[in-house]
Amino acid sequence: MNEPLLDNSEGQLFLTEAFKVIIEEVLCKGTDVKEKVCEWREPEELAALLDLELRENGEPQHQLLQRIRDVAKYSVKTNHPRFFNQLFAGVDYHALTGRFLTEALNTSQYTYEVAPVFVLMEGEVLSKLRSLVGWAEGDGIFCPGGTMSNMYAMNVARYRAFPEVKLKGMWSLPRLAVFTSQQSHYSVMKAAAFQGIGTENVFKVKVDDRGCMIPEDLGETIELAKSQGAVPFFVHATSGTTVQGAFDPLEPIADICDRQGLWMHVDAAWGGSVLFSKEHKHLMRGVERADSVTWNPHKMMLTGLQCSAILLKDTTHLLKHCHSADAKYLFQQDKFYDTSLDTGDKSIQCGRKVDCLKLWLMWKAVGSKGLEERVDRAVAHTRYLVEEMKRREENISSPFYLTYVFCFCSVEQPLFVNVCFWFIPPSLRGKENSPDYNDRLSKVAPVIKERMMKQGTMMLGYQPQGGRVNFFRMIVISPQLSHQDMSFCLNEIERLGNDL
Repeated sequence: MNEPLLDNSEGQLFLTEAFKVIIEEVLCKGTDVKEKVCEWREPEELAALLDLELRENGEPQHQLLQRIRDVAKYSVKTNHPRFFNQLFAGVDYHALTGRFLTEALNTSQYTYEVAPVFVLMEGEVLSKLRSLVGWAEGDGIFCPGGTMSNMYAMNVARYRAFPEVKLKGMWSLPRLAVFTSQQSHYSVMKAAAFQGIGTENVFKVKVDDRGCMIPEDLGETIELAKSQGAVPFFVHATSGTTVQGAFDPLEPIADICDRQGLWMHVDAAWGGSVLFSKEHKHLMRGVERADSVTWNPHKMMLTGLQCSAILLKDTTHLLKHCHSADAKYLFQQDKFYDTSLDTGDKSIQCGRKVDCLKLWLMWKAVGSKGLEERVDRAVAHTRYLVEEMKRREENISSPFYLTYVFCFCSVEQPLFVNVCFWFIPPSLRGKENSPDYNDRLSKVAPVIKERMMKQGTMMLGYQPQGGRVNFFRMIVISPQLSHQDMSFCLNEIERLGNDL
């Protein structure tokens, strides 16, 4: 009974062999265009192939290595150059090394005594991110995803406006009002529900054809909320909407927030990385006037899931005052070091994963210049794709339909790296005025998506939006991408949909 269940030499040997499998199956095959993006299986078949049941006795290591191979084989290869499905894609090997090291060190980011390296590292990374926003000082913390970062912003904004809420709860407050665009992330609704504000008190502001918030309507909507007895406290702007990649006009929004005394939050989870680019940072002009910013480096910066920061301009420790519980077993004030380094009480979590190392190591490796080049390259690839679509569109029998309102700004160039389009199959071309046209068109993208996944050739998303029926949304960010991959995507959609 005194013998270890697995001695170090056996465990290290298993880890070495497991890493070989991971490198071969995930990082070599998973980034090879000759390999499939996914090996689709129906749930019942997949469960049987994986043998998911947990049993009384353990399995030998050779069988566990096969389990790892199976997990890799049947998982979606998000590092694949032809994975366009989400707002993350591709792999950065320096960041991946940081992720491996984070897991091996297995510590929690709450006190300096157990995470001295990472407390200092997180502070440095957050400071650098804030400087890109335009703040010389401020606060912040890494969070488990953009939804949580947005929730932090709303919670701190409410605390600033009504600090008594921490002790007395919502009973002590008037009806509150939140303002966001019609195309903002659904986390705003989740935050309002989670914090007891209520989703009916989230007022949706109209957007223009590109998906950008209309400031004039924001002002009118604030007055509407006031007339209904609500108290405005929080405006949630977006830099990089999920579907269209739209950037709200921050300067006029900031003007309104200043006049009304409202907290201005910018959800730049998706678009924040444009701040690295001299050419594209104008998309977030005015962001320095915000009170808080969400930024997800695990998206365009490729740090890997998850890596999300909530950044605040505040220097009065609102983040800590709002969330602290003063747990005496963790945050003793008579420690032998500076207890301001114990940052865990800023968080609503206790245990908190280290998310700064992968970003820090990648940033060290490529520098700010390398990250700027990554943003510029992604936008250039996007413009190539759009030009290729337009070239095909010039053909009267073109199957692709790109509209101004989806993909272009006034100079007919894509605003960001979201490319939205319909594929028009032969049976629908020239029949736009048919009464059942939209109904039939809405069925095209789901069928093509099913075919591409079952054949494993690529992945991209689709969705309806407003009055528009299902259309494709292609996200162009992977550094592994080539022009050939984007041409393949268009050709593959045609191949998969020509019989519809």
